[in-house]
Amino acid sequence: MRQHPPRDIDGALGYYAFAAETSITEGTYAAARAAMDCALSAAEHINGGAKAAFALCRPPGHHAAIDLYGGYSFINNAACAAERLRDLGAARVGVLDVDFHHGNGTQDIFYERGDVYFASLHGDPVDAFPYFLGFADEEGAGEGLGSTKNYPLPRGTEFAAWSAAMDDALHRIEAFGAEALVVSLGVDTFERDPISTFKLKSEDYLLMGERLKKAALPVVVCMEGGYGVPEIGLNVANVLKGIAS
Repeated sequence: MRQHPPRDIDGALGYYAFAAETSITEGTYAAARAAMDCALSAAEHINGGAKAAFALCRPPGHHAAIDLYGGYSFINNAACAAERLRDLGAARVGVLDVDFHHGNGTQDIFYERGDVYFASLHGDPVDAFPYFLGFADEEGAGEGLGSTKNYPLPRGTEFAAWSAAMDDALHRIEAFGAEALVVSLGVDTFERDPISTFKLKSEDYLLMGERLKKAALPVVVCMEGGYGVPEIGLNVANVLKGIAS
């Protein structure tokens, strides 16, 4: 059944937003555009020959879908970076989402496309936001069938099980023939993050970065989640150190 967008502002908020915690204020559009531009610049940087680039995007983006915003996301920065890499000549691109929360927006954008492989490691959506997507049986559709892979992981997941899932995801991206990699980096997988149930430690993020380097693909890292703990900066820096090692 086809839905029609309403003219009333209250109706429009319900039509275009899937989560009511994401408010729009006077500076929202400028901030979202700046975050997107940061991701696009990172994509152009690796297209120019750099092995890696970090886009410190705020607000984040991986929950923004084709026609929906929510989860503090308005424009999907990682998807924009992947699309820019395609525009610049990469025949195929991989997107690896390692935020605790499923990258539902990124999945939605590329679900029926066969030129971008999307893989996401995240808390099982039975228990974790965004709840309605991110299950293992979602594999893409149409030309994109087989180009989506979800790894819903249980409460209390530690790095050994988490890294095994990441290894599998990266092997699939490599087998797909990706010429570049975009990583949606959330460090809310940290053991003391207040809205996560995973148990990664600060030193694990260094190992994460080293594994990303072994993929031997130019990589754009887009900042996503991480909440309320002083170790956020350390954990992000450890990922980048691992990539640069």
